[in-house]
Amino acid sequence: MSNLHAIGLRLALAFQGLSLRRLEREEGQTLAEYGLILALIALVVIGAVIVLGNHINDIFNSIGSQI
Repeated sequence: MSNLHAIGLRLALAFQGLSLRRLEREEGQTLAEYGLILALIALVVIGAVIVLGNHINDIFNSIGSQI
């Protein structure tokens, strides 16, 4: 990164009340991001089960009655 870009970044961060050191700290971010991803996956699975649950149940009942 050129000096001009670094100065611009520092000025933009200072204007917003942030610092580079604060942005570089990521200890707690990773766990929070994994938690959000896990929650999103859970919502998608629950939604799929709600939408497709009866259809899948009908398929299994049809297969079971043919056996």
